[in-house]
Amino acid sequence: MKATDTSKYPRVVIIGGGFGGLEVAKALANKPVEVLMIDKHNYHTFQPLLYQVATGSLEAESIAFSLRKNFDDQENFRFRMAEVTSINPEKHIIDTTTGEIPYDYLVIATGSTTNFFGNKDIEHNAMPMKSIPEALNLRYLVLQNLEEAELLKTREEREPYLNFVLVGAGPTGVELAGALAELKNHILSKDYPELNKHEMKVYLADFLPKVLGPFSDEGSAAAKKFLEKMGVEVMLNAKVESYDGSVITFEGGKKIRTKNVIWSAGVMGVIPGGIDKGLVEKGNRIRVDNICRVAGYSNIFAIGDVAAMITPDTPKGHPGVAQVAIQMGKNVGKNIVRIINNEPAEPFKYFDKGSLATIGRNKAIADLGKLKFQGFFAWLIWMFVHLISLLGFRKKVVVFINWVGSYLSYNGGSRLIMRRYVKEAAPQDAEMMSHPD
Repeated sequence: MKATDTSKYPRVVIIGGGFGGLEVAKALANKPVEVLMIDKHNYHTFQPLLYQVATGSLEAESIAFSLRKNFDDQENFRFRMAEVTSINPEKHIIDTTTGEIPYDYLVIATGSTTNFFGNKDIEHNAMPMKSIPEALNLRYLVLQNLEEAELLKTREEREPYLNFVLVGAGPTGVELAGALAELKNHILSKDYPELNKHEMKVYLADFLPKVLGPFSDEGSAAAKKFLEKMGVEVMLNAKVESYDGSVITFEGGKKIRTKNVIWSAGVMGVIPGGIDKGLVEKGNRIRVDNICRVAGYSNIFAIGDVAAMITPDTPKGHPGVAQVAIQMGKNVGKNIVRIINNEPAEPFKYFDKGSLATIGRNKAIADLGKLKFQGFFAWLIWMFVHLISLLGFRKKVVVFINWVGSYLSYNGGSRLIMRRYVKEAAPQDAEMMSHPD
């Protein structure tokens, strides 16, 4: 059944080519439906390795996969590169930047974006890292500031360029802190011989009392020990008050002069317009029932980071991790077929396969149910799981070769500045520039 011959079949529109969206589409392969995926990018991003793109260990192409190529053998699949502006549930239509698209079944798999909790100054001045463009912006900012530091004469002048503050001690913050510590310990003196590596400081701050909050106590304690041994200053129970682009201030008065603040303290769902505001739960997530169907709608589903399945077992919804999106995607794909065939849908049940986080060379945390590992063996598990999870054999080979080269040389990656990163003016600054006195 070719996509051009499927007009007589129900159309399933999937918004988003992330982990969940991919699984929905794959579950509908060879089924009597027309599958149309819509995404503003024509590639899938393997987000767990974004931090390696940000620190120059991997090139962006290594973790980006063509959505069209990934489904080139699925005859009922089509793709449109567009941005969804709103949903019209009454007319079963979505509005996009390329026009209206009708649907019979709609799956919202739009994922999440960085949550700055309403602080506009932090939103403007800090660096997020939820996409490949954001990871590249962060890479160029880091490298540009190192280049700038090398030109400055005094330690005081260099200080803000060599202080790196990561806010949020979840897996992203921990992994990025570890990568920056390794850059400091193994690479800085090679690439920038005029800089003293002891002047480069890496801070990891979180308002919670532990790093890797969702992990076991022993895993969290081991991660903190690894980080501190690598030279990272871990600041717990530390809440950020403000950041103006030059100084970050914490509650209690602690201040750090820095041009490098990386924000991973929270995420929020990305919801297209048209969804009833009364269905939006904490974290900007859409309330769904036990088959991931949006409350009040018979043919709209939401999965992954944008879905909130509130039950007695999950009073806060499911964690925002890839496995939740993957399992929800598989469940929704199968249930759409069941609904079309007038068969009962199967409730979603999440199977927690465990949590992994790497801190750096030979250092990782693996909480796999009752099995808990820290150190070298956990690091091997982390590498294996992430390697087999990458799409495409060629990508696996490229990443593996990069990892081996980095491990043997202590100096992997190219760290090229292909374009300068220049931060856009703040809205108030832009308005003042357009209306000078």
